Amino acid sequence: MSYSDYQQLIFERRPHGVTLITLNRPEKYNAVDEGMHSELARVWKDVSSDAETRVAVVTGAGAAFSAGGDLEMVLRIAGDHQRVAAMLTEMSDLVYNLVNCEKPVVSAINGAAVGAGLAVALLADVSICAEDARLGDGHIKLGVAAGDHAAIIWPLLAGFAKARYYLLTGAMLTGAEAERIGMVTRALPREHVLAEALAVAETLATGPQLAIRLTRRALNNWLRAAGPIFDQSAAYEMLSFMTPDVVEGATALREKRPARFPSARQPSLKSEVDAPAEEANE
Repeated sequence: MSYSDYQQLIFERRPHGVTLITLNRPEKYNAVDEGMHSELARVWKDVSSDAETRVAVVTGAGAAFSAGGDLEMVLRIAGDHQRVAAMLTEMSDLVYNLVNCEKPVVSAINGAAVGAGLAVALLADVSICAEDARLGDGHIKLGVAAGDHAAIIWPLLAGFAKARYYLLTGAMLTGAEAERIGMVTRALPREHVLAEALAVAETLATGPQLAIRLTRRALNNWLRAAGPIFDQSAAYEMLSFMTPDVVEGATALREKRPARFPSARQPSLKSEVDAPAEEANE
């Protein structure tokens, strides 16, 4: 298997069949643009069929794991039905291809992880996270429904109450807090994260391969069972991309100011519906 056609992912062969995959846009904190999103959607099929890979480790170049969706990409997609539909397909491929990958995946969360990047980090079988890394779903702050990975995995990892809080508010949490509530496997000082992830990968790569892969396949039925929830959330996220809120959300994040969402300034649905009836009764 050759990975030479990938432009924004770097592949390094390690001993015992461990393949290190690095998200490589360090100047943008590995923010996911259209190219990286497409590569993250298809890479897990390639890993699954790669005879030389027993375990994949995924990390980010530089100071971050991934800063989430590139804001310029968000603005290009907003309101464009054709691009929104294509992104929905890729979003589904990213999640399901990772869930269905035959090989175990270990994430080395070396820094901030948000949005699509966090999807990869949390859907990995084992997640090793920097204690001071900042994690968050981010969709609400952007003005769109929490799609891609959130609905399928957050309630399983952190429980329903924590998932609702973080997904409805968009609040961030540290790697140390993520470990405490069960979002990640382990939290360590940043300088030890990649070494620990590679050590875990070596343990998996030198263990009984069929037993490990079949155990992974069985466990991931929890995620497959939640597939309809994911499908709905992903569709809702893309529906949100057709509203003015996403443009304001992306612009506010880019300008580092509080968002003034149009939907939060409009009259409530109840007032719009009830006003004619109330006027008729006067």
